[in-house]
Amino acid sequence: MASICQGTWDCQDCPKAVGNTIIHIIYQRGFHKPAQKCEENFILFLIKGEMLVNSQEYAGTMLKEGEFILQAIGSKFEMLAMTDCECIYYGFIQPEMFCDSRFNHIMKDVPSPLIYSPLKIIPELQYLLSGSIAYLRDNKICRELLSLKRKELAFVLGYYYSDYDLATLVHPLAKYTNSFQCFVFQNYKKVKTVEELAQLGGYTLSTLRRIFTSVFHEPVYEWMQARRKEGILDDLHNSNYSISEICYKYGFESLPHFSNFCKKFFGASPRNLRKNEYENKNKLSDTKEIEYSSGGLL
Repeated sequence: MASICQGTWDCQDCPKAVGNTIIHIIYQRGFHKPAQKCEENFILFLIKGEMLVNSQEYAGTMLKEGEFILQAIGSKFEMLAMTDCECIYYGFIQPEMFCDSRFNHIMKDVPSPLIYSPLKIIPELQYLLSGSIAYLRDNKICRELLSLKRKELAFVLGYYYSDYDLATLVHPLAKYTNSFQCFVFQNYKKVKTVEELAQLGGYTLSTLRRIFTSVFHEPVYEWMQARRKEGILDDLHNSNYSISEICYKYGFESLPHFSNFCKKFFGASPRNLRKNEYENKNKLSDTKEIEYSSGGLL
């Protein structure tokens, strides 16, 4: 059997390699990350040093060696390294460290902390973090190894930390998820493009797409297209808007463009879609009259 020379084997080129989301980072004293919206959920484990962090939950909090915090996607976060700091950064989109039943139980039965305080890195968690540092320096990591480390972290957090401790992590995740949902539902009808929605919310385009996929579990463009189609059909079937009014309401440049869109996605022109719906309602009305007259509903 041919042997593999480990000296020339580059795991970064392996097809199983993916972007590493558990990263070992050294921050030099004085490093400053200005306040900006987080593009993903993350947990920051401070292995050595002291770091001043600032967010709605952790306003002017001194994060000390052996502590960790969570910041939710879409929240604003600022940090300043007061000394040389050694950290492990764990980024994620879905809250994989919780099963749904535990997450819902904490949301329903465990109140959100009045004052947020960093959590302590207990020995069991320290073993996991220390044992992982050696291979968390590269930009990519084996997909299977990353999955195992995520599961191990989920186990340690779920098994060794109380519901009250985990409430510090769960409530911010739910809060920013719910606030983002409200923003989308309140504003998606006001814009014509994904770019306009991002600008309205003060997000970069990449950040909006990332948060949206996390919260709604589908790309923002596809979601907006689906809502647009639903609105068009509802207006054609149930409103008194003219075809022209519906056309320009949904941002089409011309009636032929609108007609081609309806034929492509609904199989008929706007006029025929409205006509067919009108005929179907009349047939249903006639059927009900026949049933009533024959006693069919008694």
